[in-house]
Amino acid sequence: MKITQAFTFEAAHRLPQVPESHRCHRMHGHSYRVDLRLEGPVDRETGFVVDFFDVEAAFAPLLQCLDHHCLNEVEGLANPTAENIAIWIWDRIKPLLPQIASVIVWETPQCGAEYEG
Repeated sequence: MKITQAFTFEAAHRLPQVPESHRCHRMHGHSYRVDLRLEGPVDRETGFVVDFFDVEAAFAPLLQCLDHHCLNEVEGLANPTAENIAIWIWDRIKPLLPQIASVIVWETPQCGAEYEG
C-alpha cells in the first residue's frame, strides 16, 4: 500500500550556482508543497500503513525549519534547489519514518523534484 501526505510552506531563496543573469539568482519566494509518500503493509489492527498524525508529528520540526525562512540560511541548504530540498528532507525524515518511499518538493504547481533515496 502507498499513502501520501502533503504539507505546504512559504519560503524565500536564491540559487547561488546559476549565472547572475538567471532570474533565480535573485532572492525570490515560493509557496512550496511537499508530498511525503510512504509504502508498506496495512496493519491489520489499525488499518494504517502509518497514522497520518504520526507523519504530521515527524515532519513538524522540519516544517518549522523551512516555513517563512530564507532557505539559503538553513543548515545544509546553501544551494536550495527543489532537488536539494527533497534530499535534505529525506535525510532527516527517513530515521523517523522508515516507510518513506519518496519525497516530492513542488516549487510551483508545475515544477517539482522527487527523491527516492
